[in-house]
Amino acid sequence: MTRFDAATEEPRRELFADAIRAHEERESAFLTVETETQDEERSPWLQFAEGILNVDCTDDELDRVKELLNDYPAFRIDELESPEDADGTNVRIAARADPERVAEFVDRLFIAVYEQPADYRAWIAAI
Repeated sequence: MTRFDAATEEPRRELFADAIRAHEERESAFLTVETETQDEERSPWLQFAEGILNVDCTDDELDRVKELLNDYPAFRIDELESPEDADGTNVRIAARADPERVAEFVDRLFIAVYEQPADYRAWIAAI
């Protein structure tokens, strides 16, 4: 991989798919994607490993995750964890699809679930 960030839909999706392939080729522990935040709130991120997407969500974001999954029958919630000392839920989503389809889902997740603008910037923070 030679680039590690993108800020428009097609380049972001290509970046995500390339990062997934690099993660699989390197057999790394996980892939981390981070996004730029528009204000002082937390910056959305996700991790991917062994076909599982891992994200943290508020209750409203979790509802939006479930709604988004209606468009992706090959994706399903694998596990939900809500520690008592944390606000929100850690969601593990089984993503049994090719890198391009996972990349599309990741891009839509940041926009539909985390309400990022269409021109949000994403970084591959770890492969």
